[in-house]
Amino acid sequence: MTTEQLYKIFERHPVVTTDSRDCPAGSIFFALKGESFNGNKFAAAALQQGCAFAVVDEAEYCVQGDERYILVDNVLRAFQLLARHHRRILGTRIVGITGTNGKTTTKELLAAVLGEKYNVLYTLGNFNNDIGVPKTLLRLKPEHEVAVVEMGASHPGDIKTLVELVEPDLALITNVGMAHLQGFGSFEGVVKTKGELYDFMRQSKRGKVFIDANNPHLMGIAEGLDLVKYGTPARPDLFVSGKVVSAAPFLRFAWQREGGAWNEVQTHLVGAYNVLNMLAAISVGLYLGVSADEANRALAHYVPSNNRSQLEETAHNKLIMDAYNANPTSMSVALNNFHDMEVPHKMAILGDMLELGAVSQSAHQAIADQLSQLALDEVWLVGPEFARTHCAFRKFNDVEEVITELKKHRPENHYILVKGSNGIHLDKLPQWL
Repeated sequence: MTTEQLYKIFERHPVVTTDSRDCPAGSIFFALKGESFNGNKFAAAALQQGCAFAVVDEAEYCVQGDERYILVDNVLRAFQLLARHHRRILGTRIVGITGTNGKTTTKELLAAVLGEKYNVLYTLGNFNNDIGVPKTLLRLKPEHEVAVVEMGASHPGDIKTLVELVEPDLALITNVGMAHLQGFGSFEGVVKTKGELYDFMRQSKRGKVFIDANNPHLMGIAEGLDLVKYGTPARPDLFVSGKVVSAAPFLRFAWQREGGAWNEVQTHLVGAYNVLNMLAAISVGLYLGVSADEANRALAHYVPSNNRSQLEETAHNKLIMDAYNANPTSMSVALNNFHDMEVPHKMAILGDMLELGAVSQSAHQAIADQLSQLALDEVWLVGPEFARTHCAFRKFNDVEEVITELKKHRPENHYILVKGSNGIHLDKLPQWL
């Protein structure tokens, strides 16, 4: 079946699912495969649960004469091409976002800013991979005036695959850092892969690229692009400039457009490093016609709820929850920010940074060395990688050991930074802190 034929079915049944346990009536089930599952085996169950059609790529799972089964060569590719076709049919203006750190926060901030003026569709959660991106595109409706689509990567070529589905009109790479080195092989591999977004924009000549003008790694691969620059400190060539006013603990920052009047915004985000995410969102928003007042209102009202730069207050302590992800770049920045924060009684609970491959031991040791230079009351390190470091800090094998200790000796009246890779499960800690 061709993409065009499948799209005619999608027009009549515009809800898709890849989970046979979640089958809205009249939806289309796509039988995706993974390392440990084969969606083809669940096609019949999906139809019984209410799906109108099941797209499969193994003929043995089709029932002879049952036209509800749609056989294709590769379900994932059919899913992706359907999403791209839908994106092209609607022609919605799309902002494509990627980056090592800050892309999800920036996506949320930008969606809030654009939402002041437009009907916006944006990536939910971190649905930013080869399955999540098509799902986002297939949620597009004619009433959406602009979309913000996040693209993630853990291997070379990932962004190229995704950007050729999204075909963004505007593009933004937040930054590049040391993450997923097990998949990328090196920092240079990270830069090259994230730069695949720039490659697409350069070749397609589609539109503007928004860039932190003070990031040498990004500027170094931005030749030939139509750039809109933002950054800190203020410079005459910047579309939007900004500066941190305070971070005690919430970020308060000021910004101006091309040398104009300064605006000041009090945010609900922890971390001075978030000023660049704010400036990125403002830059795209202003370029698309959002007013300064609308942008200020959106950023002031935005409250994080995804364990990213989030302040959570318990009965005993104040937690800076940044436990969704961690890599050497984001960990180092978060620690420096925590050190500079004008608050008393600081404690850090840090979990291993995963997927670093050959550099894992040296990267964790570098963080331990950095910690020894910071004025923190107490530091707990969690996971086998931190266990190998040479330092005097307290170490725990896993989060369960931490919980056991907290049940016996809970810190009181502290500001506690909780940061680590999602796989370390530090998100279990707030109820015990």
